[in-house]
Amino acid sequence: MEDYINHLLNEISPTYWIAIGGFLLLLIIQLYYYFKYYNRIIRYAKKAKDGLVRYSTKTPPVSVIICAQNEAENLKKFLPSILTQDYPKYEVIVVNDGSTDQSCDLLEEMDKKYPHLYHTFLPMDAKYTSRKKMCLTVGIKAAKYDHLLLLDADCQPAGKNWVRSIMSNYEDGAEIVLGYSKVEGDDSFLSKIIRYDSITSAMRYLGFAIQGKPYRGTAQNLSYKKELFFKNKGFSSHLNLILGDDNLFLQEVATPQNTRVEFTQQSQTITHREETKKSFMYQKGLLLKTLWKYKKSILSSIFIENSSRLLFYGVFAALLVFFLIKQEWILAGITFLFFLIRFLVQLNIIRKTSAILGEKSFALSIPFFDILLPLISLHIITFGKFGTKEDAIWR
Repeated sequence: MEDYINHLLNEISPTYWIAIGGFLLLLIIQLYYYFKYYNRIIRYAKKAKDGLVRYSTKTPPVSVIICAQNEAENLKKFLPSILTQDYPKYEVIVVNDGSTDQSCDLLEEMDKKYPHLYHTFLPMDAKYTSRKKMCLTVGIKAAKYDHLLLLDADCQPAGKNWVRSIMSNYEDGAEIVLGYSKVEGDDSFLSKIIRYDSITSAMRYLGFAIQGKPYRGTAQNLSYKKELFFKNKGFSSHLNLILGDDNLFLQEVATPQNTRVEFTQQSQTITHREETKKSFMYQKGLLLKTLWKYKKSILSSIFIENSSRLLFYGVFAALLVFFLIKQEWILAGITFLFFLIRFLVQLNIIRKTSAILGEKSFALSIPFFDILLPLISLHIITFGKFGTKEDAIWR
């Protein structure tokens, strides 16, 4: 053993010993994020199952707000499931964003069947950077009730207890409830990327919120109080950005004390959206543009996790190749063991989280998507375009 240690000290460059130490540090950083934040959905679900999470039995009246632009087909498909919720008192407000399809006729026809459906509009000639935020503002001003529940026109509730499940979280001073929206997809490569991105994003923003650091939600399933919206002067501080209604707004108003999470399958919405590579990259670009307005603590956490992840894979590949070339089988084995530890922890957490969220699980494809998504973000930041006013969409 002594001869082997002397051999290692003499044959292996100090640079590689530093790399080995750095690789171990990167492993520790990655495990820290997975155990402190990314497994929080699992732990919270167990806590709720054991009866350690308090839920309200009250059913306050709710205003459900939907913004729609040329969404007649989706409104026809999904609006009935929103209008037939098992909930005593609620209204549904559809803000028609200058649609040129059959949305107006459809809404007027549905008015006759559903007395709790209301619709208003934002004129097409109204000039705003973010029409989505203005539509939401119009809808919130029109809302009769203090509890608001927001989703997009291409979303449908997972069941009849969607409103009830979200509202049960207004307990212990809660003013915000962060929900989860499942992305409907197929087995295409792009669809798998989007689903993996959706699950891992939820692990992050829900995990941070459970840990007492809420910083964003999803526009496809988000609830907060009307009073909170106007106390913050709405979206006034970031009206110059297309996105931000579900992250920059929450950056300003969400606290550990006023924010709850809800991700049970009956509380979810399902997003039906035909994504293309171009639309996916564009939306990622817009989201990254808002990232720079995050709180420094959140931004640094996201940066450290993403950069340490890419470095972990890069250093792993370099060390493994070097040790195999040098035929240092023990060091190659130790390097692979470090990689395997992280992968098994990650696989276990993602698999259990996917089961809780009712999502298909990922296995051997995890490392590939794990590397690809930060590289896509890096590419967008370096070479991508965030779109023009002509490209700007509010959803």
